[in-house]
Order: sequence, then C-alpha cells, then structure tokens
Amino acid sequence: MSQFKPRRPATGAAIAVLAIALTACGGPGGSQDEGAATLTFGVQAPPNSLDPAQLHDGTQRYVWGSLYDTLIYSDNEGELQPAAAESWEYSEDARTLTLRLRDDMTFSDGDPVTSEAVRVTLERTRDTAGPQQNNLGAIESVDTPDEHTVVLNLSEPDPNLLVALAFGSGVIGDPDTIDDESTALNPVGSGPYVLNREETVDGSTYVLERRDDHWNADAYPFETVTVRAIQDRTALFNALLTGELDAGTVDETQAGQVERAGFTLQRVDGISVGQIVIADRAGEVVPALADVRVRQAINLAFDRQGIIDAIFLGLGQPTTQIFNTLSPAFVEELNGEYEYAPDRARELLAEAGYPDGFTLTMPANLFVQQVQPTITQALADIGITVEWEPVPAQQSGQTTNWGMYFNLGAVAPPSRTVALYFEESGSQNPFGTTDPELDGLLEDLAAETDPEAANGIYREINAFAVENAWSAPIFLQSTNWATRDGVEYVGTANALFDIRVFALSR
Repeated sequence: MSQFKPRRPATGAAIAVLAIALTACGGPGGSQDEGAATLTFGVQAPPNSLDPAQLHDGTQRYVWGSLYDTLIYSDNEGELQPAAAESWEYSEDARTLTLRLRDDMTFSDGDPVTSEAVRVTLERTRDTAGPQQNNLGAIESVDTPDEHTVVLNLSEPDPNLLVALAFGSGVIGDPDTIDDESTALNPVGSGPYVLNREETVDGSTYVLERRDDHWNADAYPFETVTVRAIQDRTALFNALLTGELDAGTVDETQAGQVERAGFTLQRVDGISVGQIVIADRAGEVVPALADVRVRQAINLAFDRQGIIDAIFLGLGQPTTQIFNTLSPAFVEELNGEYEYAPDRARELLAEAGYPDGFTLTMPANLFVQQVQPTITQALADIGITVEWEPVPAQQSGQTTNWGMYFNLGAVAPPSRTVALYFEESGSQNPFGTTDPELDGLLEDLAAETDPEAANGIYREINAFAVENAWSAPIFLQSTNWATRDGVEYVGTANALFDIRVFALSR
C-alpha cells in the first residue's frame, strides 16, 4: 500500500515561540498594534464565484482558499502536506484512496467538519458542470465509515487526484448551506478566514477576517486581509505608491520607483506560462488547425526572446514547453525546437494548402491584453489574420467557440498539468482531442507507481506535445512582488496563490 503520514508535529514550546515572534513583529509598515497585523494587496481579477463547484484555481484562490480548507495542501516547494486530511493511503491497485480527517475542525458557523461534509462536497463538484468537475471524474463513489474517515472508490487509477485535492477540487463546503444561492457570494467554509460582507464589494474588494478558532490559525499572522481586484496595472502601481496597498506585482519599468519608495522587491521566475493553446486539433471550428504543419508554423511565428525584451523588459524566459524549469517534466533540449523562423512558417502553411493564409477568431480577455498586438502582428507576418472577440476578464477560452486561445496559466505539478491539457476531459482540452500515442502514455502513467518512472513518462508527454504542436508556448513569466516594510513575500514558482505566501518580516 502507498501511505502518507504527517511528520511529527511541532512541540507546544516551538509553537509558542512562533506565535511570540509573529506578534512582536507588529503589522505592515510597523504601524499595527501587536496581534492585529493587517495586509492589503492587489490582484488583477476577482473570483467569478465562491461556490465550491465553480472555483477557479490561480489568483482567485487568494480569496476562496482563505474561506475553505482543502483536504491536502501543496507547500512552497510543491510537496503535498496534510491539511484537512491528516493522513491518506492508497490501496495496492490505486483504486481506493482512504483519507483520515482531523477531528478538531469546525465550519465558520460552529458546526463540526465531518466525513459527510466531504462526501457531499466531492460528489456535488463531480456532478456539477464547472472548472473542477473533470478533476474528480474517476471517483465512482464516496464512503464514510465514520465521522473522520473518507474512502474514495475510483473507476481507474488517477495520478492527478491527490494534487487535485490540494486545489479547488479538494475544498470542503458546509452540507447544510452548500446549495443556497448565498454560497456563491458568502459561503460557510472551514477555512482560516471569513468574509466580512459589510466591507466587501463583490468584484472589487474582499475583506477577510481571521478565525482564531481555526485549527491552523498560527499559520496566518494577519488578522485582517483585504484583497483588491485592480485590472489596470498602472492603477495597481499607483495604489502601491499612495499607500493603499501593502503588496502587489510590478513590471520592470516600475521596479526602481517602488524600491525608492521603500518597498522590497522579490523576483519569482517561472511562475506562469504564457501560451497559445491550439485546441481545435481536429479542425472542427478552424479546419487549418487539423494539420500539424499549420500548428508548427504558428510556433515558428514568435520571436520569443524579442517579446520578453520588448514587452516584459527581460522579465521572463522564452519557452516552447508548458512545464517550467523546476518541473521534473521539463526537457531542456525541447526549447530549441521552434526558433523564430517566419519564412519557414510560411513554407509550412503553403505545404499544408494555405499559401494565402487564413483567418480565425480568438477571445480577448484581460490576460491577453499585454501581448494581443504582438500575437496579431506575429501571426499576420506569416499570413494568419486574427480577429479578436471580447470576453469577460475571468473567462479564458476553454470552450469550443474558438480554435485557439491565449492562456496565462499558473505553473502546476506535472500530474495536474497533464490532467488539464492532455486528458480527454481536461479543461484546457475543450475539444477532447485524443491520440493513440498519447493515450498509451497516459495509460502507462496511470499504472505507474514509481515516482521516477512517472517523471520519465511526463517528459515523454512533454516531447509529444512539443512535436505535435498542441500549443504554442511563448514565455515563462517572472513576477516582481513589491512589499511594504513589515511584509515579506515568501512564495516560489511552485507555491499556490495562498495567503501563506505573505509573512511578517523579521
């Protein structure tokens, strides 16, 4: 059996020392009363919903991840750690996963968190159309032999399941209120914070108040956290300078000014992947995309380093693969596959029967704005005309409305990336594309229990994706986090978008 048990917990003395250290630091800027530290930071997009079945991973997690516990936690290094589940164990055939819950958890209304709450939430998310549904597709049934034991019976081994339970698929909702309309805006969760509805403005400002009775309250030094959605990057920059924010991301042109204003900069490389997902590989909406030569031509159209230098002022890394350099699926040699070659791209289009190019439509949302003109020009240079259709900020392109779309996706463990992009039901595979070679690799992966052997299969899947141009990765984005005196950003490229990436500076 494959079994996980938590490490020995810290002693009471160690916890006491930590609590004293946090309290002594005061709040951001050193202006807070002891024990009343606050944090205000900016993100670009608000959560689309706080309903467990409609949660989006990424920066929206800063809000919903504060209101809900997840069964498992992915730490700063991407390693899985106990959370609501203090231990878990797979059967030998990997078709049964048993999780043991903590016995000291309560919802924000005071009711205890039980295995029944986990069952109701998992089954509801699995059966409800939404961004998390496909992650739980292997769960046939959920048993609850006692109040703190959950048994997941699987139709087949699922190498992504444990990781999914550390993301939005693994939250625990209150079974008494989960179906109420109010859950989308003001849910009852078991997380370390509750939403202050009086001060929260949906779509703009989310005020979170810490629950001191939470089982892991010591991990959250900020009594009040305010998350502000500021789509305009200049407005976010100005909010930092005027003291409205304690933390936020800035680009290279703004870095010097915020440092002179007293902020500390922390650069995090490879935090997200900017790519064009070439989703319509069967040519259902855009017939040309069914030809691998067309997809390869799209990859050859981009001067990746030039884009990073011109748009991001060097803040990023060129890439032709969707795994970052820290991932065990990363293959250095693959980054040499698609050097900028517009002449060769035009030749490939002609060979595929498109000497005069073609026209397609792509969705235009908040995340593509910065690179939209560059994508338009680069593809026009090889004969492809892009018409942009405006869509809401929270919407990417994971529908069959468009043959391809730009996606700025957070780096994730390889099992999750594979599930999102290469599984037939993956949210980043909206047309459900399959391939015999890929299917064989996915079957091998599902049956593999040795981590090193699994990493080898991930690298094979990566090579398949690059060779067959399932997408056109352009850059690994780096991020500059600016933090005011008294606040420290401690996240890495593998860290979740979680309040715990912020700490009181020593």
